[in-house]
Amino acid sequence: MTPITGIIITLDEAENIADCIASLRPVCDEIIVVDSGSRDDTVAIAESLGARVLHQPYLGDGPQKAFAVPQARHDWILALDADERLDEDAVAAIHALPLDDPRQAYRFNRRNFAGHHWIKAAGFYPDPVTRLYNRTTSGYLPKKAHSSVQAPSVVDTHSHIRHFTYRDLSHWITRIDQLSSRDAWAMKERGKGPSRWRPTLHAASAMLRKLILKGGLFQGADGMTVAITTAFHAYMKYAKLNELHENERAAAPTDHA
Repeated sequence: MTPITGIIITLDEAENIADCIASLRPVCDEIIVVDSGSRDDTVAIAESLGARVLHQPYLGDGPQKAFAVPQARHDWILALDADERLDEDAVAAIHALPLDDPRQAYRFNRRNFAGHHWIKAAGFYPDPVTRLYNRTTSGYLPKKAHSSVQAPSVVDTHSHIRHFTYRDLSHWITRIDQLSSRDAWAMKERGKGPSRWRPTLHAASAMLRKLILKGGLFQGADGMTVAITTAFHAYMKYAKLNELHENERAAAPTDHA
């Protein structure tokens, strides 16, 4: 089998990192963890399981995922988040791939979970993501939030990654708070200014997209949960962007001359 390097980015992922590494072991003979300052046992656990840990303050989603690529021993890269696992069908699919064309990258379908509940409604499935690619032709875009792999060609493996997105509904809300803060920071970093209307407009657009275009209105409680939380996330990231600009203006020195 063509050798593959697995790459995982982490921050305080002690409860997830061991299972993530274990899921990569059947297909990767090198695993690199890029840690951005974990205060728990993430680094110790990763090193005890044979992963090589690189330390890098958070650069944003795409740059952080790309950081380890030049230091990998192999050209084929398989990227997972710490709360993701290769499903058995993904392991079998990767073993069956020839990996003889560096222009091809490979896509998997994500099964997103809230606790033990697989959420399929309103676009949460199949949630296709490209994660296996050759670094000589492909790589993550330099986006600070919600980056993705850009490749000349993408092949669907018709196999799965399990994504343990949220431990429960309370964790779902907590993650929206965390991710909306990250998204607001990323937007400000790329120069997006404040707007009094964006929070409401983007929240309304997200709600309509999930309820109508993605069919959430007809998919019961899961469909409504996805629509409401997506709209809340959209509202908060733009509201927090406004807040970042307000705080910056408030902190700016005043010219009394």
